[in-house]
Amino acid sequence: MPASDAVFAGSIPDLYDRLMVPLIFERYAQDLARRAAAQRPAAVLEVAAGTGVVTRALDKVLGGARIVATDLNQPMLDFARLHHDHAGRIEWRQADALALPFEDRSFDIVLCQFGAMFFPDKQQGYREARRVLKPGGTYLFNVWDRIEHNDFADVVTSALAAQFPGDPPRFLARTPHGYHDAAQIERELRASGFTDVQCDWVEAVSKAASPLDVAIAYCQGTPLRNEIEARDPGGLEHATRKATEALTKKFGAGPIEGRIRACVIAAKA
Repeated sequence: MPASDAVFAGSIPDLYDRLMVPLIFERYAQDLARRAAAQRPAAVLEVAAGTGVVTRALDKVLGGARIVATDLNQPMLDFARLHHDHAGRIEWRQADALALPFEDRSFDIVLCQFGAMFFPDKQQGYREARRVLKPGGTYLFNVWDRIEHNDFADVVTSALAAQFPGDPPRFLARTPHGYHDAAQIERELRASGFTDVQCDWVEAVSKAASPLDVAIAYCQGTPLRNEIEARDPGGLEHATRKATEALTKKFGAGPIEGRIRACVIAAKA
């Protein structure tokens, strides 16, 4: 995975939170929060928290639980703290999921929404989650299915491949949608010390007011932007237009809907 795949900086946090979160992340955040709340945890750690969509959902359903939200990218945490943590109840900390700055056996649940795909060393990330969990605690996370089962991402990727045929931007297929083999994930979790691994496929519908909103979300609100600008420093708006045209051709002028599919994994420490 190129280093640029994990860079969420500049205007990306704002666009990510404003467009990507309602487009594909909100539904799964609520799902993870419900699953976590059912276990009545007293201390919860979130890794790869981004702009805090899961954190906010947790805060609504966990009552007096301690919630610690971490992310590798400080700009994402800064955005989350500034725009969403008005009560000041959340503990925000910059942290690498592969080297967590917490004592052993500190948390009842560790959550990670669509972050494991970005771990350079998946099993090291799992070992760290296992280390900070209390005995019997749960590691709860989700990963996207292959890109062919996630309509908007697939169309955007194909549109950009046509624009850059010699070196197509593959961020979406390579990283967010590149880690979806449930059997492989279970093997890696068990090798990292987890037991009772359960994988639950969850399908949903992604909705947007227009194809342009989707194109801006993916092309400008994710690290796909870094790939586009590396290939054509002045071509971001043109790439966004091409993605908009492809989405319009496939789904209409809007409002539009597309399939999204992810696997939710729960593993016991």
